[in-house]
Amino acid sequence: MSQSIYRDKENAIQRLFGRRKAVIGVIHSLPLPGSPHYDGDPVERIYAYAEAEALRYRDGGVDGLIVENHGDIPFAKPDELGPETAATMAVMSHRVAQASKLPIGINVLANGAVQALAVAKASGAAFIRVNQWANAYVANEGFMEGKAGQASRYRAWLRAKDVAIFTDVHVKHGAHAITADRTLTELTRDSEFFDADAVIVTGQRTGDSARLDQLETVRDSTKLPVLVGSGVTAENVAAIFGFADAVIVASSLKHEGGWWNEVDPKRVAHFMDVVRTARA
Repeated sequence: MSQSIYRDKENAIQRLFGRRKAVIGVIHSLPLPGSPHYDGDPVERIYAYAEAEALRYRDGGVDGLIVENHGDIPFAKPDELGPETAATMAVMSHRVAQASKLPIGINVLANGAVQALAVAKASGAAFIRVNQWANAYVANEGFMEGKAGQASRYRAWLRAKDVAIFTDVHVKHGAHAITADRTLTELTRDSEFFDADAVIVTGQRTGDSARLDQLETVRDSTKLPVLVGSGVTAENVAAIFGFADAVIVASSLKHEGGWWNEVDPKRVAHFMDVVRTARA
């Protein structure tokens, strides 16, 4: 492992979930007010859907949840997000936390780090996921800059330093030509240098598995906890846990493996059986 370029920290996965090899399920919300596919239904339907998904995950034995506005596709850049997104997500996330009693995280797409911190503070969430924390890349939404400086100051202003920051490295759904002269090791260390609490490895798109060689490179590049944030299945989770401290999983636990479908309790139960064997 490379020498750390930031002060040592308490392991965020152990602190938040009380264990290593944690499983974090993703709640893909219905379209929220202000998004292209919101049809005007009462927001109570949005909250009830999220609560039901949370209970399916909880009853299957996952360790935590992330609430994500995936129904808002196509996503907007952070400065194009209206206050209605954060407002609706705050209520939804609080309802999820109250229903599930699990540690929850927030991911505001696309790259809404400041908005995610506001939602986390209002809802009592334990962490946020930020897809681009340091440097920059060309996302599906266009040019996307890292938000570490702005978001870290906002977190301090909110007195929310207990909210952990999980950051993607070489995030999916984008081109990384801007940073092509920097290795994966260097990009990982950039996130650590900019005060992230954990780093996330993904594949190329939603549901696409992270490559084990890239995961091993990231694992060897930092003292921070490492998560895999896409493409985790019952078939590969044991191999992934050979390098990762936690997994973020959704599509493979949904009916027919589609992120847009509801969580399938049978898939969750089978997945967690495999996880328990891998942990042992």
